[in-house]
Amino acid sequence: MGQPECSGSRVAIPTIQAAVEMRFLSASKSERESAARLFPPSRNPYPGNREDLIDSVGDALYASKICAYAQGMALLRRASHQYDYGLNYGEIARIWRGGCIIRARFLDDIREAYTHEPNLPSLLMAPFFREALLKSQKSWRHVVEAAVQQAIPVPAMSASLAYFDAYRSARLPANLIQAQRDYFGAHTYRRVDREGIFHTEWKSKERSKKD
Repeated sequence: MGQPECSGSRVAIPTIQAAVEMRFLSASKSERESAARLFPPSRNPYPGNREDLIDSVGDALYASKICAYAQGMALLRRASHQYDYGLNYGEIARIWRGGCIIRARFLDDIREAYTHEPNLPSLLMAPFFREALLKSQKSWRHVVEAAVQQAIPVPAMSASLAYFDAYRSARLPANLIQAQRDYFGAHTYRRVDREGIFHTEWKSKERSKKD
């Protein structure tokens, strides 16, 4: 695999962002208590099998952690590329494994992935983690869906799932957003059926339709 594509200094880290933002929200204790009285939860008993759900939560957490580490490594790769740090990602995983905070056992698997392929574009691409995500995907979706139905916030887990789905999508809804930006700000857009950069006089077309 070659070097990763670079797009300025932008790196998507939604799981990491969600975790930080939840710490901010968690700190607003009195405000949340007031909101809880105004918006009481309407939770119904979980209709599924409790033991199966517990197993699924384990799979969902594992898959989410893979995405979190993938985002962290992507951020390090971008910084290394931009500032010429020359980081060794397998060595970073080894150091984390022996630290006092991040000591996850699968750091050994991360080290192995980067030892085998130093230029890995994303941890998600490594065969070991690819298989783990494919295996966990059904449970992952089930847990996020169950949490939503039970009004239980799982921002990092759901952000990880959205990241996974977006990363593996050849075409994203952002294409529509680009057209909307062109509508209100003439920011131009690209098309999927031909090369080039385009701008459309959207309001003129609306007027012609009415006429």
